[in-house]
Amino acid sequence: MLFATSCEKAFIPDSGSARATDVFDYLWQQIDQRYSMFDVKNVDWQQVYDTLRPQVRNGMKSDSLFALCATMLNTLHDGHVNLYSAWDVSRSDSVYNRFYTDDGMDVDVLVLNYLGGNYHSTGGVAHNALCDGKVIYMRYGSFGSGVNITERHLRHIVATYPDAEGMILDIRGNGGGLTTNIVNLLSIMPSHGQLIYNSQIKAGPDHDDFTPLVPTYAPNNTGDVYNKPVLVLTDRGSFSAASTFAIATFAYDNIRLMGDTTGGGLGLPAEMALPNGWICRFSSTRTLALDGRNYENGVPPDILLKFDRENAFLHHRDNIIDSACSIILSGSLNNSPKQTF
Repeated sequence: MLFATSCEKAFIPDSGSARATDVFDYLWQQIDQRYSMFDVKNVDWQQVYDTLRPQVRNGMKSDSLFALCATMLNTLHDGHVNLYSAWDVSRSDSVYNRFYTDDGMDVDVLVLNYLGGNYHSTGGVAHNALCDGKVIYMRYGSFGSGVNITERHLRHIVATYPDAEGMILDIRGNGGGLTTNIVNLLSIMPSHGQLIYNSQIKAGPDHDDFTPLVPTYAPNNTGDVYNKPVLVLTDRGSFSAASTFAIATFAYDNIRLMGDTTGGGLGLPAEMALPNGWICRFSSTRTLALDGRNYENGVPPDILLKFDRENAFLHHRDNIIDSACSIILSGSLNNSPKQTF
């Protein structure tokens, strides 16, 4: 399987020799046998086929066929499912609408009033101190491959703020990236080699055909452990690797999720070519949390707090960051709810 590294593709040639019925049938069948999320998507895939297949006609225009295929894929409501042609890219409208209509932050307020003009950047993390140096604020906007966070980076950030009583890690609007950065980001947290999540690969034609569980364990620390409270801020734009990171925090007593439910997207994407040269990307694995559940549709926070957009507009304040600071300074994190298993 070819794992996707970008939402953009090189030029994809269209082959006019492939029949529309063959293209549609092949796409439906391959998704039926290789897609990994049917158990949590609540979609009757056979009914989708029965509804749309009568609209497919050999000789129909390519853009009409593309629209039908995209409509079929859109029923999965999966941000890791896309169809690529030389002239268009399909995406899940429900997922992308959720990213932007239910986002939980105002970037201008965040940058101007929390990070500030004198913020620092280390290992892909923008950071500064809040509350007179008592709280470390870290903004991690992507788990992507541009800069990989390391234990050394994290220790430098912590050492920069010696008077801090805790840390805010803001991954709102983080669309994901490399799963290796999930483990890296936890490299200074308390570890005894505990399990943080399990993964499985779709391995057969039936919807429940998967490989045995493949465990991922907490990274071993090579220095001092960061035992102070950590609040991870999430919203519906925290997708893919950001959601996987969210379930990994279940294994740490000093970490809480705060904000809104994540956007989900816990399966690694693979790609396949259709008979006419189009490329389909689809979820090919699934990730299970410590409770054995698949949070593909979103990871709920320990502390639910909706973003106050009016307050951000009128007073240029982020109520989630402000509340996180209050929790850390009050020393009440241990009294706040924690997902337990």
